Amino acid sequence: MEDKRNIQIIEWEHLDKKKFYVFGVAMTMMIRVSVYPFTLIRTRLQVQKGRSLYHGTFDAFIKILRADGVTGLYRGFLVNTFTLISGQCYVTTYELTRKFVADYSQSNTVKSLVAGGSASLVAQSITVPIDVVSQHLMMQRKGEKMGRFQVRGSPEGHGVVAFGQTKDIIRQILRADGLRGFYRGYVASLLTYIPNSAVWWPFYHFYAEQLSSLCPKECPHIVFQAISGPLAAATASILTNPMDVIRTRVQVEGKNSIILTFRQLMAEEGPWGLMKGLSARIISATPSTIVIVVGYESLKKLSLRPELVDSRHW
Repeated sequence: MEDKRNIQIIEWEHLDKKKFYVFGVAMTMMIRVSVYPFTLIRTRLQVQKGRSLYHGTFDAFIKILRADGVTGLYRGFLVNTFTLISGQCYVTTYELTRKFVADYSQSNTVKSLVAGGSASLVAQSITVPIDVVSQHLMMQRKGEKMGRFQVRGSPEGHGVVAFGQTKDIIRQILRADGLRGFYRGYVASLLTYIPNSAVWWPFYHFYAEQLSSLCPKECPHIVFQAISGPLAAATASILTNPMDVIRTRVQVEGKNSIILTFRQLMAEEGPWGLMKGLSARIISATPSTIVIVVGYESLKKLSLRPELVDSRHW
């Protein structure tokens, strides 16, 4: 009898694709709603000079809530929901690449590494223009200006569904930089998210396998996976946060050089500046990764082709 501690990976060919996409969009939307405030906080922490506005994740959360209310934590959210498209492209590319690499290597680490990096390359090509606009919207606040662009009138406005603010930001980007402005920071994004994705998947499977070997075989696999996701996310975040800080500054402040942005950051804030926003990133990653992992693994189980259901041990 097969050892239940052996965590079986559901591959692309095992899935009912219609169920996979329908459930996937719903799951992704719920996750984005829950973690968006921490994405906004992380972005502001990374852009601010030193501690000029906020002294940390909790301080930023309280100040934004007091100044703008709950809607202040969701500035740019409507635009950001378009990344649902890139999310579906990401999982499709990941699963198809795993299937392709399996013809050359049966190593799960190799498949995860190559598929994770490839999926991020495809997703970022779609996500970067959306990120550029949503990040400028995140910077709209009462008082001191943040970022390059300021919407006309008061940003205290009407929060989440401010179509006028979105149009205003798009026009300002076009006037200042042309179409290439929507891909500002594209290389920095690739240098951030391709390694992050490529590292996350192998560590995720590694941690799950290690936990599985340490725990009783009666323990459900979903428990190992729920713990392994945040561990992998924290590992990947620590390794890639310096590039994430540089990426955010390039996109929001309109920098043209990754090297010059790095040098300026080091000159102004030293090595510690490369870790700005890390706690917000890990805090947002921990609950979101648990939801993503449990949701994604459950999604794959729900989408498993009917004839394969009884052959799997969970």
